[in-house]
Amino acid sequence: MSAVNSTMLELGTKAPGFSLPDTDGNTVSLDDFKDADGLLVMFICNHCPYVKNIKQELVRYAKDFESRGLKVVAISSNDVDNYPDDSPEKMKEDVEAFGYPFPYLYDETQEVAKKYKAACTPDFFLFDENLELAYRGQFDSSRPGNGVKPTGEDLREATNKMLSGKPVPEDQIPSVGCNIKWKKGNEPEYFG
Repeated sequence: MSAVNSTMLELGTKAPGFSLPDTDGNTVSLDDFKDADGLLVMFICNHCPYVKNIKQELVRYAKDFESRGLKVVAISSNDVDNYPDDSPEKMKEDVEAFGYPFPYLYDETQEVAKKYKAACTPDFFLFDENLELAYRGQFDSSRPGNGVKPTGEDLREATNKMLSGKPVPEDQIPSVGCNIKWKKGNEPEYFG
């Protein structure tokens, strides 16, 4: 389990477009969120211990901010040929097991992950009402086995500030997790 940091995409970046299938076969696109007060795009997967560590708290986070107009979408971009636990069928099982209140999308070509310069699972991209990047840091300081209880403290603070019209501090701690499992020959230039 080697740890990889997020790339820390430049703040203010416009949310890259996407149009991907969810676990029920429906297509979900960035346009579906254009009227939201904020949007969290997160790259996760089923098998990564860093994601497993925070799954229940991710659900709480999404439910807590839903009433404030924040929308959340999760994307898995892993190579399912070599990581079958991350297949769309297994993703659907994860949605049901954890009661995800957000769509969980499959990025088969890995092109969406590349557009976001996503590097790890989990990797978080919080966009404001103009779909401009306000936060791209860690969920909190919990890690598998470090004894810190997941709370989503860092992401919650950034979300609260953003939704309240206050500036989100630019000093942000990168997310850390397992690297996205790129298909052989499909690794982006920022990988490695």
